[in-house]
Amino acid sequence: MSKRFPKSFYLQEDVVAFSRNLLGKRICTCIDGITTTAIITETEAYTGINDKASHAYGGKITPRTATMFREGGIAYVYLCYGIHHLFNIVVNRQGIPHVTLIRAVMPERGIETMLKRRSKKVLDKQLCAGPGSVSKALGITTAHTGISLLDQTIWLEDSGISIDPKDVFTGPRIGVAYAGDDALLPYRFWIKSM
Repeated sequence: MSKRFPKSFYLQEDVVAFSRNLLGKRICTCIDGITTTAIITETEAYTGINDKASHAYGGKITPRTATMFREGGIAYVYLCYGIHHLFNIVVNRQGIPHVTLIRAVMPERGIETMLKRRSKKVLDKQLCAGPGSVSKALGITTAHTGISLLDQTIWLEDSGISIDPKDVFTGPRIGVAYAGDDALLPYRFWIKSM
């Protein structure tokens, strides 16, 4: 029986709860024939049109943000500061631009490949800490924006890991001070012990 999540998993209406519940789930990539897997340990929710921290705030549709308005279950990958590829999961129904940013993961399979992609020699806690590091380690780039998370390139699975609620921490998102009061919303979730 497949552990891969079906389309319905990505059509949830509450992106904040979705983001929290992603903790402990497995993200997998198969890039250039090489598979890497990791456990999601930190996420951030972006609630779309009414969220000043969201690229879709005010219903803004551009060639870049159009992906956010598509039906859930696809990747939204954008370039930050012209350097870092940031991987987001599009959630909810078409026309509702909700996304979850993957901020950190715990490497599982393909660690040697991750080290090579990150130009590191030794596995440490920084290998996949921060959204740019996550994408680089897993081989995700802006070329993957818009692809289905139901295919063979990037997908999520149930890892079977149960996260104790007391191990989940909540706080404001990082790097969105421009969003005013919305920057303070408790939309970031992480597992301190992983």
